[in-house]
Amino acid sequence: MTQKILLLSVSAGAGHMRAAQAIEAYAARDGGGPAALALHLDVMDFVTLAFRKLYTDLYIKLVNKAPALWGYLYHATHDAPRDGSMQRLRRAVERLNTRALMARIAAFQPDAIICTHFLPAELLSRALRQQQLACPVWVQVTDFDLHRMWVHEQMQGYFAATDEVAFRMRHEGIPAGRIHVTGIPIMPAFAQAPDRVSCAQAFGLDPRRTTILLMGGGAGLGSLETVAARLLALPGDFQLIVLAGKNATALAALQVLAGQYPGRLLAQGFTSEVERLMACADLVITKPGGLTTSECLALGLPMIVNSPIPGQEERNADYLLEQGVALKAFDAVTLEYRVRLLLEHPEQLQSMRAKALALGRPRAAQDVLAQVLRAGAVLQ
Repeated sequence: MTQKILLLSVSAGAGHMRAAQAIEAYAARDGGGPAALALHLDVMDFVTLAFRKLYTDLYIKLVNKAPALWGYLYHATHDAPRDGSMQRLRRAVERLNTRALMARIAAFQPDAIICTHFLPAELLSRALRQQQLACPVWVQVTDFDLHRMWVHEQMQGYFAATDEVAFRMRHEGIPAGRIHVTGIPIMPAFAQAPDRVSCAQAFGLDPRRTTILLMGGGAGLGSLETVAARLLALPGDFQLIVLAGKNATALAALQVLAGQYPGRLLAQGFTSEVERLMACADLVITKPGGLTTSECLALGLPMIVNSPIPGQEERNADYLLEQGVALKAFDAVTLEYRVRLLLEHPEQLQSMRAKALALGRPRAAQDVLAQVLRAGAVLQ
């Protein structure tokens, strides 16, 4: 029997959405008749404009303009008493602004719900306590850390990125039998590494040359074009791919720079082929978000993580450094030093690659979906 799976995320940062999209993609892959009909909803589509601006716009402004303040709030909310005044006020505001979401859930009548953000998990925990919801609710944590805002009563189960995150879950009182170490869900395209040669040729790159992929500047490193120019000035026979995303100004500047370094710089705007560009790379320079770094691990890509946001990105960076799959750059000078080091010591790059491959969980989304469907089959 086909089970109806509802995926709830929040568009405050892209990672929560991408994790839900990955699980949704696996639900749609079974050509012999899917065992799941998946629906993905952004909780922010069901709240007032004022609440959406408060919850998403304020988050984006804080992490970009006042990261230290965000770090303080991250730790303060983790350590705050569960029944403290700040926590009670936050929960009351959330309840007042999400009635439309509860109506949409009732209309879909899911057999199970998977939350890839803590906000819907908290809302549904209350609904379960008050018997306003009958189906099981699962929680997918999307970082290599556990903040207490993810931990709620009445949840059917939790999916953790690592054994350490699972340990922290048990410490917070989640029963061991409800914890599943699956990794962080990433798209099916990462489950099998694309062929480097064909991908490089398709993008006009030389598959034999060392290739660096730059996925983000800022936060002390400078603009993308500034970082790219500094990297291209380094000695060594390597080529550089730079992803500018939707930043048209940066893309135009990078294209001018590419003309000054023929055959050495590929500037890309927004793309749906990130896995094919990653397949061309030997090293990635990126912010340490849970989803992006999980994609890198799945393809065995060493990383230089730059200027992590205090809080979850800082914890992600710590994990990657401890595992020997990443180095850290906190400014442009450090970045240059790290890149020089790895270019001059390819054996270190190869060692990091082997460790990354060993850590990667390319089928995390498939494993999450399978666990939810198995549990649902038992309940049916």
